Amino acid sequence: MAFRDLYAFDELTNEAERLVIEELARQLEGPDAPDLGEDPEGVVLDIAAYALNRVPPLYRANLLGRLYADSLKDEHRETIREAVAEAIAKILG
Repeated sequence: MAFRDLYAFDELTNEAERLVIEELARQLEGPDAPDLGEDPEGVVLDIAAYALNRVPPLYRANLLGRLYADSLKDEHRETIREAVAEAIAKILG
């Protein structure tokens, strides 16, 4: 049996991903939202990937980890906001 099959690695979750997606929604929705062009899904995924590569990961493996990651959310809020804004400017600019 392969090592990967012995453990529940699918339980690992990067909370930074959730936070980046929430911030993307804030910055890309509403009346002042930028035009995402003809392939909005591809553009949004590119923006998310770009931003995620610029923020520290916040991995968790269980509910207690989720609570810990949530406690770090405020600490990383500005970093995430800036990374998403930079990603939008880079991909759409």
